Amino acid sequence: MLCKSGYIPRHFLSFADLAPKELNRIISRAIDFKASALDSNVALRLALRGKTVAMLFSKRSTRTRVSTEGAVSFFGGHPMFLGKEDIQLGTNESLHDTSVVISSMTSAIIARVNRHSDIKNLAKFSSVPVINALSDLWHPLQALADIMTMKEHFGDVKGRKLAWIGDANNVLHDLVIACAMSGIHMGVATPVNYPLNPEILKIAQDSAIDSGSKIQVSHDPLIAAAAADVLVTDTWHHSFFPLTRLTTRISMGQEMEKEKRLKEFAGFQVTLELAEKAGASKNWKFMHCLPRKQEEVTDEVSTP
Repeated sequence: MLCKSGYIPRHFLSFADLAPKELNRIISRAIDFKASALDSNVALRLALRGKTVAMLFSKRSTRTRVSTEGAVSFFGGHPMFLGKEDIQLGTNESLHDTSVVISSMTSAIIARVNRHSDIKNLAKFSSVPVINALSDLWHPLQALADIMTMKEHFGDVKGRKLAWIGDANNVLHDLVIACAMSGIHMGVATPVNYPLNPEILKIAQDSAIDSGSKIQVSHDPLIAAAAADVLVTDTWHHSFFPLTRLTTRISMGQEMEKEKRLKEFAGFQVTLELAEKAGASKNWKFMHCLPRKQEEVTDEVSTP
């Protein structure tokens, strides 16, 4: 949306919005901010002074809310949390009106929604930057944190390999593009009935041409984890549960769906045995965006 001043806000809805140089710059700045925060940099604590950041969470979260609200406060800004019970997002008020009104009174919007179309419409009509804190299609902040973690741990990540074992979900969508932009090789293994979106794979493959990244997609965790420096999975065994009050009928349906998914994801649990059998790197690391479940990864596997 073009403001009266002529300013056109830049939004961050997915890694498909970024150029590789922009990704590297964002991560470098994030690492610098983290170091400065630990050193109690006074100037940094005033970076958002006088700014109000709206946090639109129609989909609840623990880590995203705490980290985002804490970060805005740390930089001297005022985080304004707006849950689905606080505003009329997409119910009695259109997304157009919600976006126009909220953006007229704040400096930025961080939104965590269900449908990606919701955040696209928020960005379309917003006069301030909109940041995607999760949608059903993309989860760029999680992928950003993952690449940042790898850079902090390994230093230069070009030529490293990351293995994704599990569901082809929103985290994977951004992570495969981020890896391709960063020169990180990636092995992706998903169950047959949960393939990686071919359009997103194409975006990643196009980015990999310039970076030299190699992307291998299969349905075999052993292939994906071979020579991997990092193994990654995400919540899959309960991702189909709706956030509603359960009735007997819904509960029975969920139990059937749970059993179905457990069968389809058999062999996709991250274990020390799997990593050894696949031939992962000697000092391989594990990442999970949490909450982790036993069905996805055994307790013997630890994070960096």
